[in-house]
Amino acid sequence: MNDRSLVQIAFYAALIAALGLLPKVAIPVMGGVPITAQTLGVMLAGVMLGPVRGALAVLLFLFLVALGVPLLAGGRGGLGVFASPSVGFLIGWPIGAFAAGLIMQKTTSLSVLPAAAIAATIGGIGVVYLFGIPGVALMAELPLVKAALGSAVYIPGDLIKVAITAVVAQTVSRGLPRALMSRTLSR
Repeated sequence: MNDRSLVQIAFYAALIAALGLLPKVAIPVMGGVPITAQTLGVMLAGVMLGPVRGALAVLLFLFLVALGVPLLAGGRGGLGVFASPSVGFLIGWPIGAFAAGLIMQKTTSLSVLPAAAIAATIGGIGVVYLFGIPGVALMAELPLVKAALGSAVYIPGDLIKVAITAVVAQTVSRGLPRALMSRTLSR
């Protein structure tokens, strides 16, 4: 891994942290799992950096959170967040970034905009929810079906994040194609 890759991994970890500065929206029906902008950073990390680097950026962010740095929305940090109803979503973030990056690499026959939208939807929503919903069900002691139905409140915001991710990826690919590492490193 070269210096450029390390800088980009650190940059996307910092981007996820910066998105935590935006106010969270508390959702009491889902065990307190808030709506945050940070999943936008997870989607961007995977789509822009590719599978390994995207996942590493998210893991770096989560490592800092585990150390107690209050980087999650609302100023949360420390090991306690990994024992909260949000734990499944947090576990799903690096896996979702990996999936989004992998999809970007495998969809080179598509233009960047639809490929990024597909990658962010599958990785940033599908994979993250695959871990998040059972995490909420387990930690908030909710039936799995109720946790799945309750997660529908997150979907409109996540679809907006998918659109932002796709537009950002398309714009970057036009102006600075080498910055879209998920496409340039797969060749």
